[in-house]
Amino acid sequence: MGKIESVTSPEHGHAHEQGPADPALRALLVERLAEVLDAAGLLCEPEELRPYECDGLSAYQCVPLVVALPANEEQVCKCLAVCHELGVPVVARGAGTGLSGGALPHAQGVTLGLSRLSRILEVDPLARTARVQPGVRNLAISEAVAPLGLYYAPDPSSQIACSIGGNIAENSGGVHCLKYGLTVHNVIRLRVATIRGEILELGSDGLDTPGYDLLALMIGSEGLLGVVTEITVRLLPKPECAQVVLAAFASVAEAGAAVAKVIGAGIIPAGLEMMDKLATAAVEQFVHAGYPLDAEAILLCESDGTTEEVAAEIAHVSEVMRASGATQIRTSRDDAERLRFWSGRKAAFPAVGRILPDYYCMDGTIPKRKLADVLMGIAALSRQFGLQCANVFHAGDGNLHPLIMFDANEADQAERAAQFGSRILELCIEAGGTITGEHGVGAEKIGEMCLQFGRGELETFLGVKRTFDAKGLLNPGKAVPTLHRCAEFGAMRVRRGQERFPDLPRF
Repeated sequence: MGKIESVTSPEHGHAHEQGPADPALRALLVERLAEVLDAAGLLCEPEELRPYECDGLSAYQCVPLVVALPANEEQVCKCLAVCHELGVPVVARGAGTGLSGGALPHAQGVTLGLSRLSRILEVDPLARTARVQPGVRNLAISEAVAPLGLYYAPDPSSQIACSIGGNIAENSGGVHCLKYGLTVHNVIRLRVATIRGEILELGSDGLDTPGYDLLALMIGSEGLLGVVTEITVRLLPKPECAQVVLAAFASVAEAGAAVAKVIGAGIIPAGLEMMDKLATAAVEQFVHAGYPLDAEAILLCESDGTTEEVAAEIAHVSEVMRASGATQIRTSRDDAERLRFWSGRKAAFPAVGRILPDYYCMDGTIPKRKLADVLMGIAALSRQFGLQCANVFHAGDGNLHPLIMFDANEADQAERAAQFGSRILELCIEAGGTITGEHGVGAEKIGEMCLQFGRGELETFLGVKRTFDAKGLLNPGKAVPTLHRCAEFGAMRVRRGQERFPDLPRF
């Protein structure tokens, strides 16, 4: 994606103001970290630091002061203790596939990369659990336990590359999260290093733990509260059978309404995804998934379980889709075709990236009953800003991923894309939804947090942050805005004439 603006812009509030680093402090920091890390674990030269300047949201970039790559939990704790003592910010980083700038470096801070902590430590097939380090790839867990007839359910589109530690930070989902839940529903224990370098153990092997649910608090906290060093995940048995229904519709509104009708019929599919015509056209050129190109929108609805359960649910889904106006219904004939249908959905982001030089992937969640209305609202915004927008999303749980296409080499297109994305998030709020589903707030949506939450709520969030990180050193400037930041964001919206949502539909 083309660069939208500097990370220090107060208009969007994408990071703290970051001046030049103190050379003496940097020298001391490097000296102290060199006592902890081996030669391969400490990167200081400009050419070594540049690959870490952004995560998957490449619109915002910042070169870190240094990069630390610990090889084990002890080194993680010692690095954090050094940074706490010296008052140096720390940004934890997994595989760098995040899409909200959550791993955007701090110019005066350490980027703490966890890629070397990449071992699967233990698999318990009887308890159906796996104990892994944060640098393990999401898909690697399922690959490792496949011979046991097990798998790890959360499957974000980036699962071939994204790390389980990053999934914890963002509470990632995936195409099967409708039935099997998000990361928070599939993790039972964590080991977490605090900014002081101490280890917390959260969760348990039992059904519950006494006291507050700090495990759920940590999952999705975007690196603001601690650094995860070990994860125990829940494994599931592979279903006996799985099939996908592909349903085509003559309008986006009909497809959106069909989603609500499927859920309203009491069906909880393993996955329920939607793509519009612009997205399917891009995908067909890229992976040839077999999607109908004349449909304005398609739904992919998967059923899994026993052969009898799947047959009954597929018949019910097909009946609902037909009654909802589907112009074509196809059912995967074998597992190869089922995987081909899903390959198109999972390749949607890179496929859209082939159409124009840049795209901006948004992430918001709305009530399922509002899908049709919100999609029409996004279409209206597309016309207003003069930019194409492909819709690809987890329809079953209302998690939208509009892909705004633009060319950063053209005058003002990048800025228009940023404003378009912000309006989509406002649209989600107006519909009674949220500004994120699984990508997190990061640096990208910190301004819109001021619209989602009031002063009292934000003060409570900041209070939780201070409890774990009194100095504010862990991932500063991300996820939770200060009240001063909200004032700046409000002033920017007044200048743009956005304060009354003039062009958004009312719900």
